Amino acid sequence: MKKSVRSFFSPVLALLATGILLVTATATPSKKFELDRFIDPQTCGGCHWEIHEQWTNSMHNLSHKDPIYNRVATFLRQGLIEAGEIAEAESCVKCHTPVGTITGFPEKFSDDLSRTPEIATQGIQCDYCHSAVDTTQMYNNGLVLSPGHGEEDPGIKYGPFDDAESDFHESAVSDLHQSAQICGTCHDVKHVVFGTTLESTYTEWKNSPYNDPDPEKRVTCQGCHMYQRPDVPATGSTDRPENPGAATDDSMERPHIFTHYFVGGNTAVTSQFNGLEKRDMAVERLENAAQIELNTDRLAKKQMDVVVTNSGAGHSIPTGVGDLRQVWIEISIQDPDKKIVFKSGFLDEKKELPKDTIIFRTVFGDGNGNPVFNIAKAKQVLSDNRIPAMKQVTQTIDLGFVPKKNSVITARLLYRGMPQELLNQIPGSPLGPLPVVEMARITQTI
Repeated sequence: MKKSVRSFFSPVLALLATGILLVTATATPSKKFELDRFIDPQTCGGCHWEIHEQWTNSMHNLSHKDPIYNRVATFLRQGLIEAGEIAEAESCVKCHTPVGTITGFPEKFSDDLSRTPEIATQGIQCDYCHSAVDTTQMYNNGLVLSPGHGEEDPGIKYGPFDDAESDFHESAVSDLHQSAQICGTCHDVKHVVFGTTLESTYTEWKNSPYNDPDPEKRVTCQGCHMYQRPDVPATGSTDRPENPGAATDDSMERPHIFTHYFVGGNTAVTSQFNGLEKRDMAVERLENAAQIELNTDRLAKKQMDVVVTNSGAGHSIPTGVGDLRQVWIEISIQDPDKKIVFKSGFLDEKKELPKDTIIFRTVFGDGNGNPVFNIAKAKQVLSDNRIPAMKQVTQTIDLGFVPKKNSVITARLLYRGMPQELLNQIPGSPLGPLPVVEMARITQTI
């Protein structure tokens, strides 16, 4: 069996050694590989069983199988006639089924996905990430890979440790795997033809206080998302304790083993795949991302302010596709007789939001100033009122009346992964209603 590559050099020599590895890796994002060069995640789980269990049914593992993504992407693809719009609608697979895309199938979303090779259906997987050696662009999956040649010759696997040993594959320390860039290549998305920024999670982090110039103070994507585990939400507003342990049964104990749950804020999909633990972790993350406050000093003028602070997310709230994720304020005022005299942001009988709801989102346009709900048509950003990391926004509410003394005001910050307004348009069996998660709440008696 091959011995591991071990780095005991000075920092300069270590960088030089890494540079040699990168120079010899000639792969590019557009290069096609043979499928048998990639190792099945179950093989990796033979040694890294605990990490494999964490990753199984994570949003990375389910990126190809996610039924909501598949139904919505299919719906948004239908009826498009402009070449640029079609190209964008077809491009989802580059991040959702990356092993398939770089090995030849699927090349576009409308391919018969039932023919996807089994290993490619496993989404963002072990050998895909740990074969990464460089990036060419920080959007639309700009990872450069240098995979091995299957189980007989697995090649070098890259990670955060400079003394990793394996009897199965070679190992090398990688600065890329300790940086936000490895995440950012897929978590920033630009329209493949129009160039419109559709997702900007990495850029949001890059421009945030979490990207501190001092490496000792910097908190990368991994610093939250790969510290999280059950009962440890690991957000910017909570402790992020290390996860001591070993990467395999036979390897050394370390102060921290990076976790691989990758739940984000998704409660809907994980729960469909027997992932109740991961669903609860997603809820914990959302519950520790933001705070909400009331300022009632101007009630005599029939107004009040609701203040929302992004206290825990390393990116904007919400992030991802900014016109699809829904974060909104729900407000109710109950008079002393327990009668609701004011409400805003309550779902209707179709589980849709009223038009006047205070919602934090990106609105895309068709290039002529008209809003579009299909990102394939997005030629411009009309507005973006999402809440950046460590920032707060104030929303003034015009009540139209002065509440009585002893009235009770309740304000909640709520999250949903997709607008029910969109899901209700999709033909076939109903999709949803998606769960609504309470991120924060405040109740105040006048």
